[in-house]
Amino acid sequence: MSQLHRITTDSAQCGGRPCIRSLRIRVKDVLDLLAAGASREEILADYPYLEAEDITASLEYAALQTDHPVLTVA
Repeated sequence: MSQLHRITTDSAQCGGRPCIRSLRIRVKDVLDLLAAGASREEILADYPYLEAEDITASLEYAALQTDHPVLTVA
């Protein structure tokens, strides 16, 4: 089941960047932590207001952002 409902955007919060459940933690922040090698357990311990599904939602959101059509010139 999709977790994208957890991703919110608000022009008055974090410059309109995608955030987790209207909290002031951006999807990018979660992705940066994962890219730096932090485990899900470490992230959840450091940010107790996050839930495991929030991390899944961040990854799902990022995957959708990179799924774009590739146009070729004939």
